[in-house]
Amino acid sequence: MQNIDVVLEPLRALLHQVGAFMPRLALALAVLFIGWLVAKAFRFSVVKALRALNFHVLTERAGIDGFLQQGGTEKDTTELFGWIAYALVLLASLIIAFNSLGLAQVTDLLGKVMLFVPRLLVALLVVVFGSYFARFAGNAVQSYCRSAEISDGELLGRLMQYGVMVFVVLLAVDHLDIGGGLIQQTFLILLAGIVVALALSFGLGGRDRAAALIERWFPRDRGDRLP
Repeated sequence: MQNIDVVLEPLRALLHQVGAFMPRLALALAVLFIGWLVAKAFRFSVVKALRALNFHVLTERAGIDGFLQQGGTEKDTTELFGWIAYALVLLASLIIAFNSLGLAQVTDLLGKVMLFVPRLLVALLVVVFGSYFARFAGNAVQSYCRSAEISDGELLGRLMQYGVMVFVVLLAVDHLDIGGGLIQQTFLILLAGIVVALALSFGLGGRDRAAALIERWFPRDRGDRLP
């Protein structure tokens, strides 16, 4: 009889642990199901609210929707924000579920991911509004050049737009705080290298072209020229 008790004791302990774990597992599954429903409703609400505010018009004029479509997706930026909101609520439900199961390490990892999502949202908003402002600034430069009868207004407008976009991307990456500033420094080094290379190539091989462009953009009066 004692031998049978010795054999059955581990089985009893296992069944006891399983019996204690099953209610927590059922609670975690219930939390996940409710969180999934809430996440879907929250995504629908976010998309509807953004479309009611004509946010999709802003992203379309900023060129973000066209950039996403060129990448092969049929979703626009408004739906992307909806999916991010969906992921945020789902992450919150996962944290509650794993916390109820006593998985502290998984909960800490998901908590760090969840803290990253709001920064991602703000960075995307910076890119959206910055892209709109960059395109507006580029169009303003082109309009001014047309009114001033400067023939290379389109080139100057694009340079203005790209310059503003570089600044916007740096702001977005800096807000994400990825790599501890390494990405920003690398990007600035590459940008400086490109600018120096273009300046050298243009200065060494296109001096006549540069003089012609300066003369066309800022023409001198005939009376100011030396005889």
